[in-house]
Amino acid sequence: MYKNNRTAVIVAAAGKGSRMGSSVPKQFLKIGGEYILVRTLKVFQKLDAVDHIFVVTGKDYVDFVGELAENSRLTKVESVIEGGSERQDSVYNALQEINRIKPGTSYVLVHDGARPFVSEETVMGVLEAVHRSGAAAACVSMKDSIRKSTEDSMGSVGVDRKDYYSVQTPQGFRKAMLIEAYEKAYDDSFRGTDDASVVERAGYPIEIVDGDYGNIKITTKEDLPMENRIGTGFDVHRFEEGRKLFLGGVEIPHDRGLKGHSDADVLLHAVMDALLGAAGLGDIGKHFPDTDMKYKGISSMELLKHVKKLLDENMYMVANVDVTLIAQKPKISPYTEEMRKNIADVIGIDISRVNVKGTTTEGLGFTGREEGIACEAAASIYR
Repeated sequence: MYKNNRTAVIVAAAGKGSRMGSSVPKQFLKIGGEYILVRTLKVFQKLDAVDHIFVVTGKDYVDFVGELAENSRLTKVESVIEGGSERQDSVYNALQEINRIKPGTSYVLVHDGARPFVSEETVMGVLEAVHRSGAAAACVSMKDSIRKSTEDSMGSVGVDRKDYYSVQTPQGFRKAMLIEAYEKAYDDSFRGTDDASVVERAGYPIEIVDGDYGNIKITTKEDLPMENRIGTGFDVHRFEEGRKLFLGGVEIPHDRGLKGHSDADVLLHAVMDALLGAAGLGDIGKHFPDTDMKYKGISSMELLKHVKKLLDENMYMVANVDVTLIAQKPKISPYTEEMRKNIADVIGIDISRVNVKGTTTEGLGFTGREEGIACEAAASIYR
């Protein structure tokens, strides 16, 4: 409660996020292993001034958001509401729900579900302004120079950026004011660009509150913060008579091959484990178990393609791969360039980002006795 006034927050999360190019709406992507929407909701969950949270989302995600709220202990989430055809409809649906189950609410904040970095200071600044003047919006001054197209659309003129602001959320209002403005907008078939424009059209001034440049709305992939991760892989295979030797996708002349369920390419197996480990996706034993006959004798290049698909689905890109093959024999230096190219082509990076090298154990251990080959790999990925 804020100064004896109950406050509800409407979190608008019904957008499809088509500009993100993802198979799921952007609010259901993850940052640091946590859903964007959950990060957003947690900001309001921990504020004492916020009493209730109402989430508006797409029809197919209503139950999912309810489960997220419960599993994340977001106890202030009162209701998850199905959104409308446009954002304005979604917010109005939430307003009706607030009036239905929390009629004593005085103030309403509206916030984008895809703005997970909003600060408590910004939220409180907007709420204080609502208490003071009735309607407010978080805004930041323009950084870039601004030009306006001329009437004939053949040119442009410069305008003073000091006269303009970039509008963010939350935007806050007295509940009665916001409902009145929405009903007037519907009566007049008006569609506003945001809630402040709807309220302003109804005759109420909007107080500008200092926002935060970090309070970005995640709209495209470029808006997502860079996440860098590192993984390692290690694998060992013993030699076996009568098998071909494959290393890095290259068939190498040798008197024996490596024993395994697949082609036993120990080098690619280490690379795959490094990539899967970096992404937190388990290991090759999980994805390609040696009990599954469909992987019997399969080329590890095909398995690497599947690992790349898993990385793509989780929006990871590979930065680089470094491999060390440990074997007394054979010498791999004549084949390392082809190995590098094979790996680079499959995981979609330049060959300069793939390094393959070999070493011996000076005759020590099982590799020194030429009983088998070991390989270790490191990989860095980002999204």
